[in-house]
Amino acid sequence: PVYPSFQAMESEISAAFDSGDPEDVLSSAFRLTITREDICTLLPLRWLNDRIMNFYISLMVERSKEEGYPSVYAFNTFFYPKLNATSQKAVKRWTKGVDIFNHDIILVPIHLRIHWTLLVVDVREKTIKYFDSFGQSGDHICRTILKYLQEESKEKRNIELTASEWTIHSMEPQEIPQQNNGSDCGVFACKFADFISRDKPIIFTQEHMPYFRRKMVWEIIHQRLL
Repeated sequence: PVYPSFQAMESEISAAFDSGDPEDVLSSAFRLTITREDICTLLPLRWLNDRIMNFYISLMVERSKEEGYPSVYAFNTFFYPKLNATSQKAVKRWTKGVDIFNHDIILVPIHLRIHWTLLVVDVREKTIKYFDSFGQSGDHICRTILKYLQEESKEKRNIELTASEWTIHSMEPQEIPQQNNGSDCGVFACKFADFISRDKPIIFTQEHMPYFRRKMVWEIIHQRLL
């Protein structure tokens, strides 16, 4: 693919933030519509909203269909609160016609009232890992997802998952980059997902956040990850 010059990208990103109506539609795909107002949550120190999170993670799922990437399945941001408040039965139609176990990686974005985190199921390794840029433990969230996977496997494939074969682990603050403000959790969660969905080590830091935010604007508008 041909990429535009850095200047062209910068002016396009600035225009997305600056000019026009908040209701203007700047991108639409994955049954999601992204308006200028949504894009503006990518301005420095703003909290990312559900639409931006879901759209960006959907771009990773699209990319995973290309040669050389692990196969990725992603739940949207509304899945975990629904599962947590109800049961696997209440969300089983979310995976209608899909065997999630045919994928290498399952991404579950988690919204904890005012904080975004990410849960990652690696089907190949039988691990469930929790990534929180504030370093808090999410073992209870991992257990909820493991229970869901057991019920999903039994119901959809008639295969019993042996819980003891699975490892759950909340990433420690020294294992993954941590945020040092109260607003970048969504970008951290998206970038954790981005690196993991490429099987790449997570090597970014808080310093990269302003750059990542601008890059995400371009990627969402063009529906293509750089």
